[in-house]
Amino acid sequence: MHLVIFVQMIGDTWVTLLLIQNRTLPTRKRFYKNTGILRSEGKFEVTLDQRKLKTPKGNLFVVENEPLALAVATEWDAQKGNIIQSRMHLTTLCNTVIDNPNNLTKYDMVNYITNYLDTDTVLFQDVESDLSNLQEAEWDPVITWFNKRFDVNVVKSKQMDIPPVSQKDKTTLSKHLLSHNFATVCGFVYGVDTLKSVILTLACIERFLTPEKAVLLSRLEEEYQTGHWGRVEWAHDLNQQDLQSRLAAVVLFTYFNSQSSKLQSKATQ
Repeated sequence: MHLVIFVQMIGDTWVTLLLIQNRTLPTRKRFYKNTGILRSEGKFEVTLDQRKLKTPKGNLFVVENEPLALAVATEWDAQKGNIIQSRMHLTTLCNTVIDNPNNLTKYDMVNYITNYLDTDTVLFQDVESDLSNLQEAEWDPVITWFNKRFDVNVVKSKQMDIPPVSQKDKTTLSKHLLSHNFATVCGFVYGVDTLKSVILTLACIERFLTPEKAVLLSRLEEEYQTGHWGRVEWAHDLNQQDLQSRLAAVVLFTYFNSQSSKLQSKATQ
């Protein structure tokens, strides 16, 4: 998709609108009839007919648990005439874990997440206005939950010079994040980049918020503005649905990988 900017008269006011338009996405023809999974050495692979799925780097596509393998196979089975990989979020997450194209460690990703807190969307709120009241009503309960759940004390600001999150709070959150495996932390990063918010991402993964609600809260200012100036239905809906599908994939991905770690821990005890 790409943005088109134009100016339109609404009432007596000229308003600049941003539209999201579809463009041809890189695709290839579906070359297989059936998808499946197979177990190999305690792990799971995905098959397209008799071929084993591979990653963009040519590595064998292998995941730790059966439900995740089934979900990925379902993504591939859902492709009809063309394969549109930009819409296959679970496959993308798994490929990132297997190939690790940026050679990141779990510590690198945790550091990225904790530093992102300094610019978290929900910590920057408007000055006294209807929007400010809406942000307080919708965002403040999530901030309160976050502080209680992770034993931290992050604060919101109505000024641009928000005080950075304390090193103590970052260390506390880091310990929690580092308790998860590499794949799960990759999922956290994908969620943070989707919502532009650590707080909303973790609230969704911890089931305090649904993916639909978390996406709505991440777009709160945009929704407020469209309430005043009008809504370009197809454009806003496309963006919202894309974010929801990305975040839903994150929730599934982190859940499957967390459960896999728990089962492995029990097996070694």
